[in-house]
Amino acid sequence: MRHQKKKITLDRSSAARYALLRNLAESLVLYEKIKTTKAKAKATRSLVERLITTAKQNSLAARRKLGAALYTKNTVRKLMEVLGPRYAERRGGYTRSTMIKRRVGDGAEEVVIELV
Repeated sequence: MRHQKKKITLDRSSAARYALLRNLAESLVLYEKIKTTKAKAKATRSLVERLITTAKQNSLAARRKLGAALYTKNTVRKLMEVLGPRYAERRGGYTRSTMIKRRVGDGAEEVVIELV
């Protein structure tokens, strides 16, 4: 039984789950809006919120921390130069999830997650 187990596993091994979340976070940062399932959006939201909060520090240590968490330098550059200053005055809540429909094949709830 999974009593008091709060980690979102997405039915994947830890390496596959981490790679999936990194890819979703990169796509959300680069395109500022992506369509995915509700479970994946909820898992991605916490990662993206932490990344934007780190980018607001605007230091070399923050840039290196973002570089370790993401795949490409373009994403780190956009976080540090565009999104960090954009949300400098905001204390959190950088993302919004909006349900659009249920997927026909398996009935999964699809949402659009976007930066506010």
